[in-house]
Amino acid sequence: MSAYSANIRKMYALRFFLSLHFIGGVLVPFFLDWGGIRYSQIMLLQSFFVISIFVLEVPTGAVADYFGRKASLLLGALSLSAATVVYAAYPSLYIFAIGEFLWALGGALLSGAAEAFVYDTLGEMGEEHLSKRIFGRFGTVELIALMVSSPVGSVIASTAGLRYAMLAMSIPFFIAFLICLTLEEPPVRREGEDRNYFTLVQGGIEYFRHHRILQVLAFDSISIGVLAFFVIWTYQPLLQSLGISIIYFGFINAAMTGAQIPIMNNFERLERLAGSKRRYLAVSSIVPAIGFILLGFVVWVPSVICLLLIICGFGLTRYVLFQSYFNKHIASHNRATVISTISMLSSIVQAIVYPIVGYLVEWSLPRTLIIIGVAMIICTLISRIQEEYLID
Repeated sequence: MSAYSANIRKMYALRFFLSLHFIGGVLVPFFLDWGGIRYSQIMLLQSFFVISIFVLEVPTGAVADYFGRKASLLLGALSLSAATVVYAAYPSLYIFAIGEFLWALGGALLSGAAEAFVYDTLGEMGEEHLSKRIFGRFGTVELIALMVSSPVGSVIASTAGLRYAMLAMSIPFFIAFLICLTLEEPPVRREGEDRNYFTLVQGGIEYFRHHRILQVLAFDSISIGVLAFFVIWTYQPLLQSLGISIIYFGFINAAMTGAQIPIMNNFERLERLAGSKRRYLAVSSIVPAIGFILLGFVVWVPSVICLLLIICGFGLTRYVLFQSYFNKHIASHNRATVISTISMLSSIVQAIVYPIVGYLVEWSLPRTLIIIGVAMIICTLISRIQEEYLID
């Protein structure tokens, strides 16, 4: 039991080091200025990234179920470390594409496996009921790391150069790999003994296809999540259009990250204030939607920054709740594969939307922000989530 308890602490550390994204506050300038590519090409790279996720997500989820979550975490951390080195090797669209693929591989190996590893560890400890709180803390650890690393990355970029802000991430990512070596893998509770790899893949897809509640939850999570995440890709060109110096980007990014922490640590209180879990999910999508629309009109810098904080606080924290809700509806023996199936669907949506938004931003950034907000409102109105689907 003590070994499994240590797992949770080690996973906190793992999440911290994997979240030290020094490039975060200057990512768009990295591609535009050092990389010499256009904004639409950045979005095409992101589309390639999520297509890679689409190809890799379910197979890597099955790897986690078949060979073990620990093996998947090890390979994922190592792949991310290699990706940063490739990104910084040479300013070329094609080199960036290789980096995107390695990052996609690492992310796919980590995504379903990390949550499944934690949930199964809690199961061995008899504390599955604490999953929402634990996942919330993981989110907080991630946000703290992002807050610390973003300003540091801006300093690195402004003194040593944009390339070195990217390259520096290889160090904490390799430390994460070393942490993975010390994890104690919990046994997976199975409903059968079939361990055939392709059976796991097919089983995960079929499980989702016949589970209406998961489908409803996935629609809300994916549609709002994909749209809300565009705040990350649009705020830097927005700040540049307002004449804000790049040296401040990392600090603004840290503030945007910090805005998510009080939300993540007060889900239960916010749900009580909203009247129910279902109503809070609606609030957490409508509020950032209105924020996007207002960003299309507001030009006063303090107001813009406040709107960015609001969008991030509500719109970028919903995934933590859905991690808990998804797990409550999935059997342990194929949990990683089913979660990866849902991530795969998210990748399909992103692959379609990214290029569209890329060309829209080159056409008009303010109008693009308004379009994103309106789309979020529409998705919220057609969501079919019921209160009984949201199990603690």
